[in-house]
Order: sequence, then structure tokens, then C-alpha cells
Amino acid sequence: MSEESRLRWLCRRGMKELDVIMSGYLENHYANATDAEKNGFKALLEMPDPDLYALLLGRQTSSNFGIQHVARSIRDISMLSHSILK
Repeated sequence: MSEESRLRWLCRRGMKELDVIMSGYLENHYANATDAEKNGFKALLEMPDPDLYALLLGRQTSSNFGIQHVARSIRDISMLSHSILK
């Protein structure tokens, strides 16, 4: 399985909102992300849905700068393009 296929599979979450947000980032922003941002995104995909959702809503923070940076970027992108997290 290619990395893209594996990441696409990991973007499939238990919450529709997370599916849309995570796969949207993968499809539209991941290819141009820095290595640090890609690693942060992969780390986000390893998180349980409730923690990931709280992080993307800004209700929770991470001590890992890479995770926090990518979560903030995804939140900003999502708020601008989908208005799901408003």
C-alpha cells in the first residue's frame, strides 16, 4: 500500500466532520507541506477521534509543536473553506 493510500485510509474517521477535514487537508495541502508539517499530520492521524476533534476545535492543545502547528493550520483552512468548525 502506498503512503498516500495509507494516509487516505487513516483519514477515514468515526466522525463525518473529521473525515471531511482530514481528507480535505490530505488532498489539497499535504503535497505542498513541509516535512515537519507532514510528520505533524501523520501524528494527528494516530490520535483518538475525541482528542483530535478537541484539538481541531481549539479546545485542547498539544505540547508537540508540530502537532499543534498542523492542527492550527487545518483549523484555519477548514474554517475558511468549509465553515464546519465555526
